[in-house]
Amino acid sequence: MDERTLEIKEKGFNMTSRSYNEEYVPTNYDKISVGLKTLTNVTSDINYYTKVNPRATKENVLTVIQRNDITQMRELSEFFFQTSGIYGRLCRYLANLYKYDWMVTPIIIDKTVPEKKILEGFSKSLNFLDEFRVKKNFAEIALRVVKQGVYYGYKVPTPTTMVLQDLPVKYCRSRFFSNGRPMVEFNMKYFDDTFSDTALRLKILKSFPTEFQKGYIAYKEGKLPAEAAGDQAGWYMLDVNNTVKFNINPDDSPMIFSVVPAIIDLEEAKELDRKKMLQQLLNVIVQKLPLDKNGELLFDVDEAKALHNNAVAMLGQAIGVDVLTTFAEVDNINLADRGTTTATIDEVSKVERSVFNEAGVSQMQFNSTGNLALNHSISNDESSLSVLINQFEIFLNDLLEPFNKNKKKLYYRVQLLFTTIYNYQALAKLYKEQMQIGFSKMLPQVALGQSQNTILSNAYFENEILDLNSLFVPPAMSSTMSPGKTPTTEKSTGRPELPDDEKSDKTIKNKEAMS
Repeated sequence: MDERTLEIKEKGFNMTSRSYNEEYVPTNYDKISVGLKTLTNVTSDINYYTKVNPRATKENVLTVIQRNDITQMRELSEFFFQTSGIYGRLCRYLANLYKYDWMVTPIIIDKTVPEKKILEGFSKSLNFLDEFRVKKNFAEIALRVVKQGVYYGYKVPTPTTMVLQDLPVKYCRSRFFSNGRPMVEFNMKYFDDTFSDTALRLKILKSFPTEFQKGYIAYKEGKLPAEAAGDQAGWYMLDVNNTVKFNINPDDSPMIFSVVPAIIDLEEAKELDRKKMLQQLLNVIVQKLPLDKNGELLFDVDEAKALHNNAVAMLGQAIGVDVLTTFAEVDNINLADRGTTTATIDEVSKVERSVFNEAGVSQMQFNSTGNLALNHSISNDESSLSVLINQFEIFLNDLLEPFNKNKKKLYYRVQLLFTTIYNYQALAKLYKEQMQIGFSKMLPQVALGQSQNTILSNAYFENEILDLNSLFVPPAMSSTMSPGKTPTTEKSTGRPELPDDEKSDKTIKNKEAMS
């Protein structure tokens, strides 16, 4: 080896930068310089969640679940609700699955109760619940329960209805029950931790009910010490008649938090796939400097540098192209592994399916490819929220207690229908069929989303004020004609065609093939 070859090898074996750097000696093999670009090791830096929240790693999430750290679960659940489209959509889907339709029924025990009194209490009950905005409030509460695992609220009466004041979950807990109702404790440290300005703190404190003001004074006087080792001071037991708590899981953990590790896997798989696609865009132009028959260089350092810089100048504006100048033997450099494109897509799809499997929700909810299996999945989702629906119904009946002053003669009961955004049409049809044999005439309309107040008002206005019965005459049908007259109808043979949502996948495919 001559002195020129030794000199070039000592100063830099390969020339790969935009301008030759004689001081370049590669020491970090995780990041290889290619022109002005840097190829990072593809096995690292593929979880972008950690760039925003360092605790959003799969290992930490699994540790939090294993330790049943409810506080961190709630914080991470809120984070993924804001940053993950899949997690956010799953939470909203479950919270808005039910329509929260409700119906009040007077339970008349003593037949001597005057009709006027029954109607008066019935009207007041309907107006009270209409003002409470049952559907809006329950949908918002359900979303909080799904995200945070629990909802705490405080009842604040108004002249016309009841308002629920949201309480921060971090400063609430429930350890005991009184007559079947959960007792809620509130930590008065909330006001000191949240509002550092004294004037603002007092202003906010005055906006809370009187019970909180009493608790805060007791806290400041040192009358609320920690009850056990490791516990915090400041816990104050609120009146059980004024507080509410809703949850689904017995430990008050977020409902579908176990799906988060699969979401992290999915994001990492998608990021890895994206890096592979970017890698396929790279092209490396290799120019090998010749050697003589003795294996010695034909060019000196300056000549080699000039050849490299000339090639760089020629391709400097090209996208995804770099130049490598070397004296070593180089094989074909192919960064695009195009044969694995389909396999990569399949792998990402597998990870995506695992997310919905962990959540217990069918992926077909958002990308429907089947029919019967989807219906069964929706039924399972409805069942998973039945605990919350029952709690809502108990709460509504508690609100009607002031109207039930004499339960031995008359009381009013409210019922939440199990109508969802998927089954309400079928239930309305079923209620209509029941109406034809003498059952409730209101249920079909309630299942379609109308309140009883609206139903009664519309019926009175259309029939008594507008007299629409005399203006709109129904067509001649067997149900409207007098006895002895039969309308002429077209004859049809065979079983009536089922709705699309009741057909099997095979039937749908056969019908599409015939069209």
